[in-house]
Amino acid sequence: MIKVGLIGCGFMGTMHANCYKSIEGVKLAAVADLRKEKAEALADGAEIFEDGMELIEKADVDVIDICLPTYLHAEYAVSAMKKVGYVFVEKPVALTCREADMMLEAAKETGCNVQVGQVIRFWDEYVELRKIIESGVYGRVVNANFRRISPVPTWGWNNWLRDVSLSGGAAQDLHIHDTDYVLSLFGEPDTFHSVKNTIGEANSYICTVMKYKDFAVSVEGTWDLPESHPFEATFRVVFEKATVENAGGKFMCYTPEGATEIRLEKKELSGGYKGGNIDDLGGYYNELLYFTDAAKSGSKPQMATLADAAKSLEFVLREIEKA
Repeated sequence: MIKVGLIGCGFMGTMHANCYKSIEGVKLAAVADLRKEKAEALADGAEIFEDGMELIEKADVDVIDICLPTYLHAEYAVSAMKKVGYVFVEKPVALTCREADMMLEAAKETGCNVQVGQVIRFWDEYVELRKIIESGVYGRVVNANFRRISPVPTWGWNNWLRDVSLSGGAAQDLHIHDTDYVLSLFGEPDTFHSVKNTIGEANSYICTVMKYKDFAVSVEGTWDLPESHPFEATFRVVFEKATVENAGGKFMCYTPEGATEIRLEKKELSGGYKGGNIDDLGGYYNELLYFTDAAKSGSKPQMATLADAAKSLEFVLREIEKA
């Protein structure tokens, strides 16, 4: 039985807790949050700590999952690496490249295995898209678009998401999902051009066009929309012989012969979280299943690694700087 210690019981921590409860051979053994009522709501028999550092020091756990605001990741992750052999850190991996480097050094020194919550790599539609691209079944990629738009994030603890000095804004916190996925598919582009908003909250909108040898990819992200606007995460990839699109709740393939819906088998999961921009646990379940399977077998996670996340963070920060 893998015993999990969860630090942070807010929006993301709630989803992680519900996922762990659905994974066989995994027990949520300890939870920590400064807001005791949040920890109590998730505990379900788990030991409760009022501070994450206390959990790291005292809890009897095999792995530690850090679902704290980005600006706290490095401090808690480095301490957790000294305690257990497996640490999960939510994305973005850190607020700065210096912090990411500090985490990489700690992982090297301790031998700790670290996975980062770049969940799109595990999301069913994006997993299937990767398979389609790698198979070459529809020929080469001609162009692609990835889009992630959200209402204003009012659900963060003490409104930390809307403080660019703590989160990096949408350009860092939200946009990094698609940037990381594109980099994992195609590598770093030959050139790129970014633009961001100049009116409203800093870094609440960004759009980047990445130019590769013979195709281009555009990536757009914002959380500058009214609360009444639905969250949307979409993509469209144009191939030589088809167009594959995930939008409007449908995953479609369009060819000269006609339109076909791509149907995926998904695990039915209970729980979730209302009040944020996601209520589907699918991708979170997949990534945490992968993480805990690695912990059970004593193997090193090969997907969404700390090194991967550090590279994606460095690229996103260059996007913001050049925008």
